[in-house]
Amino acid sequence: MPAARTVTPDGDVILLVSGESTAARAAAHAQDDDLTAVIEITDVAPVSVPHRIRGRAWLAGWLTPVRGDDRAACAALLAERHPVGELLGLAEASDLPYSARPAWMMLRLEVGEISVDDLWGAEHVEPEDLAAAEPDPMVAHETELLQHLHAAHGDRIGELCGLLGPREARGMSAVPLSLDRLGLRVRFTGGAAGSFDARFDFPEPVTDICGLRRAMHTLFSAAAH
Repeated sequence: MPAARTVTPDGDVILLVSGESTAARAAAHAQDDDLTAVIEITDVAPVSVPHRIRGRAWLAGWLTPVRGDDRAACAALLAERHPVGELLGLAEASDLPYSARPAWMMLRLEVGEISVDDLWGAEHVEPEDLAAAEPDPMVAHETELLQHLHAAHGDRIGELCGLLGPREARGMSAVPLSLDRLGLRVRFTGGAAGSFDARFDFPEPVTDICGLRRAMHTLFSAAAH
């Protein structure tokens, strides 16, 4: 497991890994040979719900150590998203023989192929689309917000079933499953209708917590009438 990871503007994935890890050893010994690798990412819902895996993604490409002048830029990118102590000194470290390398290494995965299987379906994603994508503004807060909605507003989440039209979900257990700038997904379980997910779109994309509060208030108000 990498200690930190990020994506460059060109769509490469930068990984901070232990210098003793299999990936670090393989990349160091490969020298200039092509070393193919696959990153598997599993997205697990941060709330207690049956079938908690929300999706998986596979990024396949070519793995190399980050060298030379790229080290400072890649360390800075990692530090923006993961201000962890392991990054200290990486920008200044020179290219060392493997026996003298520090405890942590930066590796670059040049992505050639991406597959995603999630709540929206299974598909291939072009590497150019990964490079162009922007992080969802809710991603840093999603875990805390879903747990808060589940613990403090579970009854109001259940009331959202009133927005489902003819589908009868009353009396079912309702758990907020995922949250992004475009809406909220809720999993309903335990009723005659079986188990299903329902997506509740916000009136407009949210960009911050204040916008999210307004969007949730709109959803709750609509469900109450």
